[in-house]
Amino acid sequence: MKKITIPVNFTVFDSLEELPATVRTLMEEAVAIRKKAYAPYSKFRVGAAIQLDNGKVVVGSNQENAAYPSGLCAERVAIFQAGALYPDAKMLTMAISATSDNKPVVSPIPPCGACRQSIAEYETRQDVPIVMYFMGETGEIYQSDSLQNLLPFVFDKNHL
Repeated sequence: MKKITIPVNFTVFDSLEELPATVRTLMEEAVAIRKKAYAPYSKFRVGAAIQLDNGKVVVGSNQENAAYPSGLCAERVAIFQAGALYPDAKMLTMAISATSDNKPVVSPIPPCGACRQSIAEYETRQDVPIVMYFMGETGEIYQSDSLQNLLPFVFDKNHL
């Protein structure tokens, strides 16, 4: 028997003002689109913005449905839209912001497991890491240089 240690590294920014200007703008787009989330059940609103290598930015917000789990998270709305609209573009950076109508969200909210798997599919397909920044409505922002930090044992096409 042996033990495996998998190091993960995140950069932590104290606020939006500390982010590089281009990332701050992307996060501001995630914040703006989260306000358009359709979240009548959870009251938890998430926005995602993706910077593509062709200069375009694609956004998404969570879209709930009374027939759980028929809705989609913001990250998957954005990533699937980017894949549909710009299938040859590489996804370089993703910004994610979450808030709640019920209580303040002051800690960074990472993508859920289903979103991590969807992001992994595109990161593997394009063979370029997707840098992710995620935050609550205020407070610290975490930066991950790749989905590998969030899902180290990724299941991808190489396993099929």
